Amino acid sequence: LLCMSLFVVKLGLQTNHLPVKYSAFTFLLTITDDIKSLRAVLNPDISKIRNIGIMAHIDAGKTTTTERMLYYSGYTRALGDVDDGDTVTDFMAQERERGITIQSAAVTFDWKSHRINLIDTPGHVDFTLEVERALRVLDGAVAVFDSSAGVEAQTLTVWRQAEKHHIPCVCFLNKMDKPTADLNFSLESIRLKLKATPVLLQIPIGSGKNFTGVVDLLTNQKLTWNLTSTQDDGRTFEAKSLGQSEDPELLEAAGEARTALIEQLQEAVRRVTLARKGVPVLCGSSLRNKGVQPLLDAITSYLPAPNERHQDLVRWYKDDLCALAFKVLHDKQRGPLVFLRIYSGTLKSQTAVHNINRNNTERMSRLLVPFADQQVEIPSMSAGNIALTVGLKQTVTGDTIVSSKVSAAAAARRAQSDGGTGTKRGDQADIGIVLSGVEVPDPVFFCTIEPPTMAKQADLESALNCLQREDPSLKVRVDPDSGQTILCGMGELHIDIIHDRIRREYGIETHLGPLQVAYRETILQEASTADTLDRTIGDRRHAASVNLTVRPVDFASCEVAFTEELQMQIQPETKEAVENGVQSSYLQGPLLGYPIWGVSSLIHSVSVEPGTSPAMVSACVSRCMLKALRLAGGQVLEPVMSLEVTVGEEYLSSVLGDLAQRRGTVREIQSRHDNKVLMATVPLAEMMGYSTVLRTVTSGNATFSMELDAYEAMNPHDQSTLLKRMSGLM
Repeated sequence: LLCMSLFVVKLGLQTNHLPVKYSAFTFLLTITDDIKSLRAVLNPDISKIRNIGIMAHIDAGKTTTTERMLYYSGYTRALGDVDDGDTVTDFMAQERERGITIQSAAVTFDWKSHRINLIDTPGHVDFTLEVERALRVLDGAVAVFDSSAGVEAQTLTVWRQAEKHHIPCVCFLNKMDKPTADLNFSLESIRLKLKATPVLLQIPIGSGKNFTGVVDLLTNQKLTWNLTSTQDDGRTFEAKSLGQSEDPELLEAAGEARTALIEQLQEAVRRVTLARKGVPVLCGSSLRNKGVQPLLDAITSYLPAPNERHQDLVRWYKDDLCALAFKVLHDKQRGPLVFLRIYSGTLKSQTAVHNINRNNTERMSRLLVPFADQQVEIPSMSAGNIALTVGLKQTVTGDTIVSSKVSAAAAARRAQSDGGTGTKRGDQADIGIVLSGVEVPDPVFFCTIEPPTMAKQADLESALNCLQREDPSLKVRVDPDSGQTILCGMGELHIDIIHDRIRREYGIETHLGPLQVAYRETILQEASTADTLDRTIGDRRHAASVNLTVRPVDFASCEVAFTEELQMQIQPETKEAVENGVQSSYLQGPLLGYPIWGVSSLIHSVSVEPGTSPAMVSACVSRCMLKALRLAGGQVLEPVMSLEVTVGEEYLSSVLGDLAQRRGTVREIQSRHDNKVLMATVPLAEMMGYSTVLRTVTSGNATFSMELDAYEAMNPHDQSTLLKRMSGLM
């Protein structure tokens, strides 16, 4: 056994970081069954790499599908189950207890000479940032659908995210073994709701519990999984050509579907997929171990290799290293673990790299291949791969990593000589070409958080700093009036998970205040004003005057502009101070102190006495802005959710009555098998504890999902009520 362990170490694999949770002896047996060149496995040709994500609505079967992929590719010895809490990618305690994916997890495995870097993403709306930052660095995606439900609320959200990043997709209609599975319904929902063109590559054989396999319409083969028991792992299946002896109805259906496929596709399916003109659709049941191997084949056949994706900005780095940090995890022993997508060049351990965003150089001590919460250490990794690094203590999500300042400057010069084309997808500066980062959504909930004693305050602050670095959608601020720490997150579940992680991972029993909605403020009309600030501090006089106009605009963000004449005259340091003053005034509106949305500021004139500090200029501008915002009239904007409830018809009236009390507006009611699907918009403030109420009024016979639809102006009566409540008059 000692010799076996030494052999594993000689291969460069530490037994506590094996890609599966087995001893050195067990893993050695796996190696001897199928010996691979370590370099070939970890650094394949770029054309053989597939960086993909698994995305779906909650409970569609993403993690179960991932688990089957790992098993059939030979990287796990047993089939994990979400209900049993033993899957590879759901390794957090909270994930295993709740049976849901909370954070994205990366795994790397081989399939038929291809290296697949896969990220399993959450399906819950509270963790949509995890999907966003995964799709930012991926080349393709598998959208998993519950074939009895088709496109659901969060399916639409993640699909839009994939479209934003121009990600080619393959669709997998999962749960074909359910009695209510409906191929045609699912295809139609893809057409109507996703506005996509489904390219049907398979049709199911049988339905419900009689679902046994699929017909491959391209090869005209019947693939069947003849499972003899519930313990059968589905590793082997039968593939044979359809013959005239087959069921006549099956032959007819396959013939019609194949004819439609040929008519629809004049080009290769892969070309259509990469051009995002169509989405290949496959069928299966991951839980019943059917249809996953053909899905893996589809990933390698139809989704793009890294060198088939257009990365405009990366070309200026040529063969030099260029990578994007898209996720950070904290390890108690090793410190921050940073996930990098390598776009060009080669990443090597024990080397220094330059962070363009932070303008600093850090030494990367170790380089790892990720396999959920286990890793394999390697000396280098080439372009197109996803790596996990140790030693980058200052790097955060969205940072661009290059080999050196020199290479960054060289890339900037190439971009400038090329006319700066492509800069719309990133930022060009003298320091280098910065890749577009990760778009972080604004929080919709907040609450106070307090340590058990003041002695634990420093520990709590340290824990929150680590968690914020891991999760950029978590915001922490200190209330300037009360001095309390405010926790801001994406939903009830998000904040609950953060609270639980602080207790488990950092050993701090914190107290959370009541959950409150993060409203926004805007203005009703245009207003102009001027202000002067004149202060003498010590023997130094500080004086500044400003004249500006604010006006409402249709977009959510806020902006600041200068008149053309002022733009030509203003000094750079004064301009920066003015912009800082405007931006600080946008952080707290005049009504309730919520952030300002949808306001444009135009600066007409700025007068600054010699010797006046930039801070005094900012203070003058901020005070003038506050006056202008009050003159323009305030309006509270509240987050409104898009709600989808699936409920039995006998409980529909109870659900409708409850929604009416919550200021909900019903948009549509559809029939889905024996259920009704109710689609509505409801203010987020009215949805506190909705899951408990829905369970009560329907006796547990309903499910729901919701996502942020928009921020809408609150009606005068509700706004007046809110203002009174917030000011303590009610």
